[in-house]
Amino acid sequence: MASVLANEYDPLDDLDGKIIQALQIDPRAGFSAIGDVLGVSEQTVARRFRRLRADGLIRVIGLVSLRHLGQSDWVVRVTCQPGGTGPLADALARRDDVAWVTLTAGGSEIVCSVQSRSDEQRDDLLQRLPATSRVLGLTAHALLHRYVGASSDDWAGFTGERLTPGQAAALRPPAEEAPDGEPVTLRADDGPLLAELARDGRCSYATLAAATGWSQGRATRRLAVLRRAGILYLDLDLAMPLLGFPTAAYLWLTVEPASLVAVGTELARHDEVPFAAAVTGSANLVATVTCRSTEALYQYVTTKIAATAGVRQLEVSPVLRRVKQAGSRTIGHRLAPPAAGPPRAPAGRGWRASRGWPAASRRPAARSGRGPSRRSGRRARPRPPG
Repeated sequence: MASVLANEYDPLDDLDGKIIQALQIDPRAGFSAIGDVLGVSEQTVARRFRRLRADGLIRVIGLVSLRHLGQSDWVVRVTCQPGGTGPLADALARRDDVAWVTLTAGGSEIVCSVQSRSDEQRDDLLQRLPATSRVLGLTAHALLHRYVGASSDDWAGFTGERLTPGQAAALRPPAEEAPDGEPVTLRADDGPLLAELARDGRCSYATLAAATGWSQGRATRRLAVLRRAGILYLDLDLAMPLLGFPTAAYLWLTVEPASLVAVGTELARHDEVPFAAAVTGSANLVATVTCRSTEALYQYVTTKIAATAGVRQLEVSPVLRRVKQAGSRTIGHRLAPPAAGPPRAPAGRGWRASRGWPAASRRPAARSGRGPSRRSGRRARPRPPG
């Protein structure tokens, strides 16, 4: 079999690669559905998935769309004193409203994504950071538009055997219209549901019911409503170095305003680019690049970027270490197991207070939805990574 991975780690075969691609298309796809498309048994898919997760290669997470809360993502660059980046990066990674905490520029800079759910939460963080003794400078860039990086299947850099168009179509869930009637908003009692999905986006409906104190049917319906409304989306964190892509970098591009859309759209077509967005600031477009080697990064910059019209200036900032991804902390190159969850809610009661959650509002009309079975959604006990 062709290997998806060609480095010092144990190689993944084509079936592992196809399972990962299937989860990129639908992170909550049932094991039986994936097995039917790939021509293997449900047990085989479940066993492979649990090994990939226990080994720290993949993790499905549930995230809240800030756009539906009237908020924006911010990309923040923090320049630190020598030796100051590690403790500050760890502190940022512990925050629920900070993702993609990365050490760059030889370890003297932290780049992170601030995803606060309120103006007050965002302003508090951005005002406190410059006052930190180890911080020498800070620039904050509001994210204006994503060209790529808004869904779990945006990265298509696999060089192993790809899913066929027919297989991908069979796995893709049907498009669902947003719920009719009153607009759907987050409620205070959604906190435990979202917290559990942030730990494990494939957790069973029984697990969600235990976390919220709701009935299993109510948890199922509420999850379906939030997903249809676009408030909740599912993502797949990948340990890229273990998949054979150990070299990553941020590209800060200064693009002619008239060419910004064309350049962003062009970058979105590149397999090397899992994320590209227009941002505020002198560098008006930021992208992340994932490559197999520094030579491959060089080739990408000197060929594809060099051939893109409208780019006035380019800064390449190599990634030294990822401390946190979209929702997963890292240990070495591996994704760390999720932290233990809070105590379960008593039956019939939900949590009413959680930092960052809006006040309770009228419950929207709910419709039933489908997800993994209790068996297929059950979480395996992860072994310590490393």
